[in-house]
Amino acid sequence: MNSLVIEKTANYFKQKGILLPTISELQNPHLIDTDIKNKVFKTDKDAMDPANLFRVHWFNKSDHTNFLDVPEHIVLPDEFTGIEAKIIVNLGRYFPLITAHKVLAAYGCLLPRILNGTFDYSKHKAVWPSTGNYCRGGVAISKILGLKSVAILPEGMSKERFNWLEKWVEDKKDIIKTKGTESNVKEIYDACNELEKDKNNDIINQFNEYYNYAIHRSITGSSFEKSFLKVKGDSNLTARLYVSASGSSGTLAAGDYLKESLNAKIAVVEAVECPTLLYNGYGEHNIQGIGDKHVPLIHNVMNSDYVVGVSDEATNNLNLLFNTSEGKNYLKKRKGFDGEFVDRLPEFGFSSIANIIASIKLAKKMKLTKDDAIITVATDGADLYETELAKTKKHFSKIYDQITCAEIFAKNFEAITVDHTQELSQIDKERIFNLGYYTWVEQQGISLEEFENRRNQSFWDKHYKDMISLDEKIKEFNSF
Repeated sequence: MNSLVIEKTANYFKQKGILLPTISELQNPHLIDTDIKNKVFKTDKDAMDPANLFRVHWFNKSDHTNFLDVPEHIVLPDEFTGIEAKIIVNLGRYFPLITAHKVLAAYGCLLPRILNGTFDYSKHKAVWPSTGNYCRGGVAISKILGLKSVAILPEGMSKERFNWLEKWVEDKKDIIKTKGTESNVKEIYDACNELEKDKNNDIINQFNEYYNYAIHRSITGSSFEKSFLKVKGDSNLTARLYVSASGSSGTLAAGDYLKESLNAKIAVVEAVECPTLLYNGYGEHNIQGIGDKHVPLIHNVMNSDYVVGVSDEATNNLNLLFNTSEGKNYLKKRKGFDGEFVDRLPEFGFSSIANIIASIKLAKKMKLTKDDAIITVATDGADLYETELAKTKKHFSKIYDQITCAEIFAKNFEAITVDHTQELSQIDKERIFNLGYYTWVEQQGISLEEFENRRNQSFWDKHYKDMISLDEKIKEFNSF
């Protein structure tokens, strides 16, 4: 701990009118001081304003005029999913600044560095490696705190992400495009290792940052518990599963909270085009936001229960169906789905659609009933993938009509089967855990002792407890 840097940073923030929200306030924003809330609600949700730090949680009302008691969520209709079990989709697009939940992960990873004085704003630069939203979250949090930052992401990611970054970085050179697309994570690590040679670059890598795990377990997990309890009401509804795409495994950490509080099992989603966890496989895919070909260091593998593979053909095509007038007309008029519900489908981005497909697969595999619930997440919305629509249309030889829509829905949704689903035995968990050795110990230099310690739940519990114990430090920092 560097007390001189802490005091210097606290004074720097004070001059800029910056206050840091506590973990408790992000778990329950009704605890936020009334004067701060009033300022927040007068601030544009996407403004480069530190007031928006107090919106970095799951409880923003869709019009951003207030905080809710439970996260914005959708319970998918039975006639849409074709199953009896309730699928509760928590919505991440109402986070500020980037319309995605990764601002929470970025705040959680930067916060301890600020409180411990290991990040010196006067000389350090925050480097945010990502396959999409995390680097944008990092740049956004850095910008409103007055910190220097760099974004790293694959060159093949959606144009919308790059357009956003260009508006937020000080210099376009601070956007580093690595080779490949969604599944080219090693190339990102290579870029990080090169930048790390300059000791003023602080590499805040979501794939190995335990703070990423801890912030989601403490805040995302407790938030999703509230939306489930709201849906449950006085019924006999039981939370059977938490379903989340792997990605960095940060969001997946909410499952550890939900397993402890609701006894829900944890299912990890990946692309069948790159089935690393399922089959030790490799490949490329377009379910943007779930970078793979490795097991993230912060994946608590020994606490996972299922792995589910979803094809990017399904997510690409359903994204087209959910976000075009032709597709919406088919769903409303031909299928007879409620118009208000169909109009909300653009709240689901690529990985969100994958989570929904995986949830249906598991419900069918486990023969879940109307008394069973699956908790899942839409980490972002379709607005980040508008340029992907034209790419998908090309696969239909430019013929995209009601017949095409019927074929898409029948093949990719109505015909969902239980293929590529695996309930993890102890041996399966050991296999997946051991697979991470080659990335983290052999390639990235993590000690074997640290790697092995991750087998024990006490290791993860400690990181969780460290995160929720930060409130006093935050209050002390704010009071300088």
